[in-house]
Amino acid sequence: MLELLMGFFSQYGYAAVFLALLLCGLGVPVPEDITLVSGGVISGLDAGIDPHIMLAVGLAGVLFGDSTMFLAGRIFGYRIQKIKTFRKIVTPQRFSLIQRKFEKYGLGLLFVARFLPGLRSPIYLVAGMSHRISYITFIIMDGLAAVISVPVWVYLGYFFAHNLDLLMTYVHDVQSIIYLALGLLVLVIGFIYLKKKFHSKLSSVTKDDDSE
Repeated sequence: MLELLMGFFSQYGYAAVFLALLLCGLGVPVPEDITLVSGGVISGLDAGIDPHIMLAVGLAGVLFGDSTMFLAGRIFGYRIQKIKTFRKIVTPQRFSLIQRKFEKYGLGLLFVARFLPGLRSPIYLVAGMSHRISYITFIIMDGLAAVISVPVWVYLGYFFAHNLDLLMTYVHDVQSIIYLALGLLVLVIGFIYLKKKFHSKLSSVTKDDDSE
């Protein structure tokens, strides 16, 4: 996949990277991290491709693709499930699950979604369909996550462009670190949620006792 994308990007430059990221955002099964790494690699191999411009293109492509999914959900609402392509992305079961997760984790789910391939598109669609979140809020949360993830992949590709075997090792290592960090984040959020719930119940019991 890396060599295939590199060949395509080398031929068509920034526009090809932007298009590939847009397709990633629309749910096409192309790994976003490998796409960004490939963009970084060609900027490290081709003197005519600037890594900083590639970073800007990467951020624009990611945010544009994510926005497309969110706005599709916002504009078409539940009618979008009548479209076969989107029905595959958001099945009724997945829709119900994501709705429950939104109720539990709120905006945190939008932030985390950026790091969850396969779940990112459904989460953004449901966020738009729910009308609970404004587009400005969405783009802020998604942008904060993108500012963390996109530079990592682009510059990783750039700095290790001349050693692809070592690069892929680092890509897998970074992916593992991201999943570990997400796991810890979920545990922390879950702990905070349970703690608040416990204090809420304790407060309720205390008030009941005082009223008696």
